[in-house]
Amino acid sequence: QLQASGGGLVQAGGSLRLSCTTSGFEFSSRALSWYRQAPGNQRELVATLTSAGYGYTNVADSGKGRFAVSADIAKKTMYLQIDDLKPEDTAVYYCNFRLGPQSWGQGTQVTVSS
Repeated sequence: QLQASGGGLVQAGGSLRLSCTTSGFEFSSRALSWYRQAPGNQRELVATLTSAGYGYTNVADSGKGRFAVSADIAKKTMYLQIDDLKPEDTAVYYCNFRLGPQSWGQGTQVTVSS
């Protein structure tokens, strides 16, 4: 299972750290990713943590440098740090496997006010 949390309402320019708690599998055995879906839009791949522990951003240029993915292996938890939040970052954020995603769950809502 994978469960995202940590979202909220923030002003533009603020920061958030989202958490993805996992269970039921060996944490480092598969690549994990953050996704987001804004109203009316398709789900978008945001960032990925490889099974080797390397994180990289997948979003378009506007997101480069503002998103950082990391993990605490002992806690089996993946994080997404988002800095300099923009209104266009407003979305429901999910975590899931990079390949072969399972059910999406409720995600965590991030709302950025201008």
